[in-house]
Amino acid sequence: MSVSLKGSNCTKFQVSEFILMGFPGMQSWQHWLSIPLAILYLSAIVANILVLITICQDPALQQSMYYFLGILSVVDMGLATPSCPRTIMPKILAIFWFDAKVISLPECFAQIYAIHCFVGMESGIFLCMAFDRYVAICHPLRYTLIVTNALILKATVFMVLRNGLLVIPVPVLAAQRNYCSKNEIEHFLCSNHGVTSLACDDRRPNSIFQLILAWLIMGSDLGLIILTYILILRSVLRLNSAEAASKALSTCSSHLILILFFYTIVVVTTVMHLAEPKGSLIPVLLNVLHSIIPPSLNPIVYALRTKELRAGFQRNFCWR
Repeated sequence: MSVSLKGSNCTKFQVSEFILMGFPGMQSWQHWLSIPLAILYLSAIVANILVLITICQDPALQQSMYYFLGILSVVDMGLATPSCPRTIMPKILAIFWFDAKVISLPECFAQIYAIHCFVGMESGIFLCMAFDRYVAICHPLRYTLIVTNALILKATVFMVLRNGLLVIPVPVLAAQRNYCSKNEIEHFLCSNHGVTSLACDDRRPNSIFQLILAWLIMGSDLGLIILTYILILRSVLRLNSAEAASKALSTCSSHLILILFFYTIVVVTTVMHLAEPKGSLIPVLLNVLHSIIPPSLNPIVYALRTKELRAGFQRNFCWR
């Protein structure tokens, strides 16, 4: 139940839970959306598990490119279903099916942490995959010397620690705000913006830190990815053989498709949050789709556009 207090009485009460209202103005029939979201969620989990099994069991896929793809599958499943069972898609489906809109403050802040952490890790893995393609195309003779299993492990650990540690202040700052007036979040998720907009005190520290964090993690990753592909394009244009150039670019096509989709949604969602008025449907819908579309899209794009992965899948799961 929403609490509405004014004046000096505001400081005498504290909100003990939040209510996730879902899509603004669509509460009466939003349960019908559970069907496509549940299908996307199930396909994301199943597809990423199949990719992991295929990479682990097929000796032909024991290469760095597919190791990074396996790590991306783990991160995708984490983005859709983090360790806390009441977060992201399970919580969204619970709202649809059981009207389970109530979420405690600790669970809400944990959800904020999980969302920021896994989105940052996905961005980091995309950077690692771009570096892998750069070395494979621009320095093919030194590829096995540069991209080793030790480097893959170090890069993965660095990305986990980078995002796991840098994101901690986001929920900590959100938890330090004073929530004493409203507790209804017009969203399916506990986003930092949606939660802190309910605070009675100044939320500028949260907004400033989130902006700095976005530039520090997402901005630096995207800048390095763009630089990497500029170097790849320059190297490909120097090739005398059109066939060799086409083959080199085809190895990057799947990665480029996923990068463009991932960062486009991030940028559009951020702009929508700033431009759209509170209670608008579009930012809420984009946030929900950003939590489920990439995990379901990534393995499908790689399976369709990577011949070796398709062959590995057929060897492991198809029988004549």
